[in-house]
Amino acid sequence: MTTLLDKVRIGTSGYSFRDWVGPFYPPGTKSSDFLPFYARQFDAVEVNSTYYGIPHPRVIEQMAQKTPPHFHFVVKLNKAMTHESSTDPKLYGDFLAILAPLKAAGKYDGLLGQFPWSFKRGPDTQRHLVAIRELLVDEPLHVEFRHDSWLTPELGPWLRQYGLGYCVVDEPRLPGLLPSVPLVTAADAYVRFHGRNARNWWQGDRSTRYDYDYSDRELREWIVRIQELAQQARRTYLFFNNCHAGQAARNAKLMQELLRQQTLP
Repeated sequence: MTTLLDKVRIGTSGYSFRDWVGPFYPPGTKSSDFLPFYARQFDAVEVNSTYYGIPHPRVIEQMAQKTPPHFHFVVKLNKAMTHESSTDPKLYGDFLAILAPLKAAGKYDGLLGQFPWSFKRGPDTQRHLVAIRELLVDEPLHVEFRHDSWLTPELGPWLRQYGLGYCVVDEPRLPGLLPSVPLVTAADAYVRFHGRNARNWWQGDRSTRYDYDYSDRELREWIVRIQELAQQARRTYLFFNNCHAGQAARNAKLMQELLRQQTLP
């Protein structure tokens, strides 16, 4: 029997969080054991640390070695690319070098570029996206927009023209933020769950913005949209970014079970 879960890869945006010890990782778990434990629960992860700095390829190689053959990685672009508009060839060359161990292990599934709310649709930002596409030519790349100026009828065709995947978002329903539109512009579909913490979205730091625990009802609301994405895509990625105190892992496990209950014809 085929289930909806068979067409979906579920995980979280990062895995190395001290406040997950207890809520997700067993008490006393060492940081070096986080990934092996995580990989027994999920089949994919977003590597979030690359946003803050580009590690040595050996670090990524060790991550590949700690995971089973069926495990997959999506790597987040560095903030200099998405938030500082860098097109420095050395930066991109160094970044591509860290992907080599994942590719060699057969565990590389592509890249995610998360752009800030200030990255609004216009000639300059569109040119920057094209420049990134050229610097990362042939790499599977999904882009996440935060500002709703991008959501126009031309967006889908434009992304397909440049081989860019659209990242669907679940986030607070606030003016200027993107609504959850199930759009597929590449071989794979991609969804990120940020939580719906409207009160703290524009205030505080990352820990308060993404401090949100999805209810069973809220996740069930997504099943029809996930089915729609899965019908159009080769596979569909669902990543939870509400990482405060293990909430992302708990919600991802719940989503796994909900999709396991959905059979496909």
